[in-house]
Amino acid sequence: MIRYKTYNNVIDTLKQWGENHYQIQKVSSGDIHEFDLEKNNKYPLMHINFVSVDAEASRMTFNFQVFICDLVNEDESNEQEVLSDTLSICTDLIATFKSGESLYLSSTSHGEEARYFVEEDFFLEPFTERFDNAVSGFVFDLPIIIEQPYDTCNIPQPTTSIIQ
Repeated sequence: MIRYKTYNNVIDTLKQWGENHYQIQKVSSGDIHEFDLEKNNKYPLMHINFVSVDAEASRMTFNFQVFICDLVNEDESNEQEVLSDTLSICTDLIATFKSGESLYLSSTSHGEEARYFVEEDFFLEPFTERFDNAVSGFVFDLPIIIEQPYDTCNIPQPTTSIIQ
């Protein structure tokens, strides 16, 4: 396991978390406007929308929007249950990154632990009938912080000197 994480490491960790969750039936990622919910037939769904990266001193913050949604009956008789279940899934994900124990591998040696952090409180916004099909759920921002040494020794070029 590598200490310093990349975008690939972070998105793969999020996807794996969703695939391992017993309630989630489908995990996807990408721009939410390009995702076709009509073609999806597996719910509950976790969708990961990558928003931006904040490059700060010795760390980077990957900003994601996470959507957790499920189908609502035409008569909306299960909407309360859908909102309750999807909120529970959201808090499971937040708890995982706030406490982090399940992100560690039992064989991880000191200095190579899963290095994902979150610092803030979360605002979870419910939605109903937000998309073309009958789904309801929650969306929230998930800023994941990783260490970033900004090490010039590992730049793939023959020299770090740019002055000739």
